[in-house]
Amino acid sequence: MAKKYRSLAEEIVKLVDGKDNISDAYHCQTRLRFKLRDESRAGDETLKNLDGVASVIRNAGVYQVVIGTHVADVFEEVAEVADLKSKGTSAEESGEKKGILNTVIDFVAGVFQPIIPALSGAGMVKAVLALLVVFHVITSDSQTYVLLNMFADAVFYFLPVLLAFTEAQKLKCNPILAAGTACIMLHPTWAGLVAAAEPLYFFEFIPFQLVTYANSVIPVILVVFVQAKIEKWLNRVVPKSVNLVFVPMLVFLIMGTLALSVLGPLGNIVGQGLAVVFNYLAENAAWAPALLVGGLLPVMVMFGIHNGVAPLGVMQMSNLGYDSIFGPGCVCSNMAQAAAGTVVAIRAKNAKERQIASSGAITAYMGITEPLLYGVNLPKKYPLIASMIGGACGGLYAGLTHTHRFATGSSGLPAVLLYIGDDTMTFFYNIIIAILISAAVSAVLTWILTSRFEKKEAAEAAAAADKAAAEAVAETVVVEKTASAVILSPVAGDILPLEQAKDEAFASGALGQGAVIDPKTGLGDRSL
Repeated sequence: MAKKYRSLAEEIVKLVDGKDNISDAYHCQTRLRFKLRDESRAGDETLKNLDGVASVIRNAGVYQVVIGTHVADVFEEVAEVADLKSKGTSAEESGEKKGILNTVIDFVAGVFQPIIPALSGAGMVKAVLALLVVFHVITSDSQTYVLLNMFADAVFYFLPVLLAFTEAQKLKCNPILAAGTACIMLHPTWAGLVAAAEPLYFFEFIPFQLVTYANSVIPVILVVFVQAKIEKWLNRVVPKSVNLVFVPMLVFLIMGTLALSVLGPLGNIVGQGLAVVFNYLAENAAWAPALLVGGLLPVMVMFGIHNGVAPLGVMQMSNLGYDSIFGPGCVCSNMAQAAAGTVVAIRAKNAKERQIASSGAITAYMGITEPLLYGVNLPKKYPLIASMIGGACGGLYAGLTHTHRFATGSSGLPAVLLYIGDDTMTFFYNIIIAILISAAVSAVLTWILTSRFEKKEAAEAAAAADKAAAEAVAETVVVEKTASAVILSPVAGDILPLEQAKDEAFASGALGQGAVIDPKTGLGDRSL
């Protein structure tokens, strides 16, 4: 393993007050997330100024260090430096209470985030398939089309299995048993029984509801939630000597029955209710979700709320075959932030800010905005405001034109391919227009605001530098003595012989002995 980020990892661990202050740590796409025993011992400002760190965030008991897209490499070093493998307490095991909203968001994020790479990969395969059809490379009735479509649909068809596995990991029960229960719900025999549409009774008296669970979300989440409780109870009551055999058997018997008779159908009802809501929004308020997400996504990201909203797009797609809840507004917001960052990179006076803005804008164009958000847009404020207005404008256009994507994936520029579907390019053209609106509005507003705020920041920085220099000089005695006096310098500068003064009266010594100070702080020439 390369040690490229070793020194950065050591500094981060040191500035959170050492490995003894870390009870748990993990990472997301761009951030290191620490559970600290005492957050007050962490050095926020020093961490923010550390090369390689974009920002620091405290949120819901989680200390977050924003790194960027290479966060996994940094975390690998942090885990070694902090000896995380030896730590036995996690944020959940510590028993710390969190608010209901934070608990729900944390649960939803923990279930959906691990499967995002699979959803993104499948989504891009669908996009490639759509391009092949649009450009007449293949036809929709060819074997190649059928096979490629299978490559893309497999993840969505078996989505309950993936969700079961990640949810079980989140709830700390056996993920293989959870996936096994999901497989029962998707078994071809069950699909055949549902297709036959004949009443089903287990042991002749337990009715099994005829529901198809392929592509579904809510039913398996409800099933595994109950399974986690039952499995933990069985592990307590079944003797350890026969635990390995009887617990899995009992889990499948109990959960297979509950899943097909009660929990699965109940989850299906909830899912159908969500589908009704999604349809209502699509028909009566299509502008609202894209407008709200496009304008408010940066705020959602800051508070972690986006982790609870994004899965709504996945659920809508599983029910209706497309996503208009999250995707269009998200890509508009991301491109607006990227445009604002690009302008800052061009106009900012500070070299470090330009560097952070440049690299952050590039990753934002690819769909990852946290480095830019926390490194530039949020600290400066005006790029954030401009990007939120731009994102809202683009999102409004996307909503009014009923633009939606046909697959889930990253919300960067490559995501425009996800809007090709239904044998039309209309949604593709509309999302491009929405992105252009978002970027243009954001860039123009940021450019206008830089004229005011960058000059103001530069003036404040110069004033602060002058003040610091003056305070430092005021405490310093100039090491030059005459026969009768010690000369004190009121400004920072070079000491020259009095003879070099430009004024002859001073240079001749007629006004007394002294010296010349050639100032370096921009306060003007002074002779003493």
